[in-house]
Amino acid sequence: MKFFIEKIKNEENLTFEESKSVFEILMEGKASDEEIFDFLTNLSKKGEVSDEIAGGVYVLRNKAKRVNVQNCIDTCGTGGDGKNTLNISTASALLLSSMGIKVAKHGNKAVSSKCGSGDVLEELKIKINLEPKEIENEIKKNNFGFMFAPNYHTAMKYVGPTRKKIGKRTIFNMIGPLSSPAFVERQIVGVFDKKLLKIFADGLKSLNIQFAWIVHSEDGLDEISPYAKTNIIQLKNGKISEIIIDPKEINVGAENFNNILGSDAQFNAKKITDIFKGKDNDFSKAVCLNAAAGLIVSENENNIKDAYSTTRKHILSGNAYEHINKIRTNE
Repeated sequence: MKFFIEKIKNEENLTFEESKSVFEILMEGKASDEEIFDFLTNLSKKGEVSDEIAGGVYVLRNKAKRVNVQNCIDTCGTGGDGKNTLNISTASALLLSSMGIKVAKHGNKAVSSKCGSGDVLEELKIKINLEPKEIENEIKKNNFGFMFAPNYHTAMKYVGPTRKKIGKRTIFNMIGPLSSPAFVERQIVGVFDKKLLKIFADGLKSLNIQFAWIVHSEDGLDEISPYAKTNIIQLKNGKISEIIIDPKEINVGAENFNNILGSDAQFNAKKITDIFKGKDNDFSKAVCLNAAAGLIVSENENNIKDAYSTTRKHILSGNAYEHINKIRTNE
């Protein structure tokens, strides 16, 4: 590890093979907490590159439990944007599942925020500790299964305490969204830095993803923003292109960024419950906008304006709340 840490401290990038070697050491518990801390913080300081991320993904996927599903979408983003918003991608995943889209949601509890996807789903009384077969059954029944990352990437336990101690985003925020145990072929991936858009597109292309949107908004969200333009790199059938979504052109009409700020799991779960019961506010609009992207990536809609109109009608009907209750009771 010392060789690799020194290389990074000297601002030299690791090759794909070197990255694989490092992550084998990390995922087998062969690095000390101090080495893990030094590696992650110095790598973050240098800035991660595609070979380093790809090496980590390669090792993590190899060591993960497998969930066997087909035709699913994931909305797992990097986190780490530092905005402490409500759980937009988790709520949009639930909304999509209530519209008949199969969602294999990959996520974790809070690492660099107040409330992660695992925290808010638990508060909503949706089970997060499910085995692969149970996930497969849940997706068949209710179009939604949550893969709690620590259960599927057990090797991550070696770095968990140090990630918590660092309290900021690390390369694991980047590796996580690309390491779905369900090997999904369609993804919406929010990233915390515009520079990562192309890096992630290249990474997903090498993983044989059919259709993905990698998104970062101009107001700093790792989501599609209801307030500012969002830069998107689209990967579709091996071709990469650029898109910009302007909420003004879609008539989103969201008013104030503070309206989507989150808090603890109890607070965030209540906000999700409210909008699924039909309450209309900025959070509802943000969730609909991101779910609209899911309709496009799953090829149920062709343009964002129509897709947004579809998700808005659905959420305001209150039908999504009945769907959440079904998932809760495992009907």
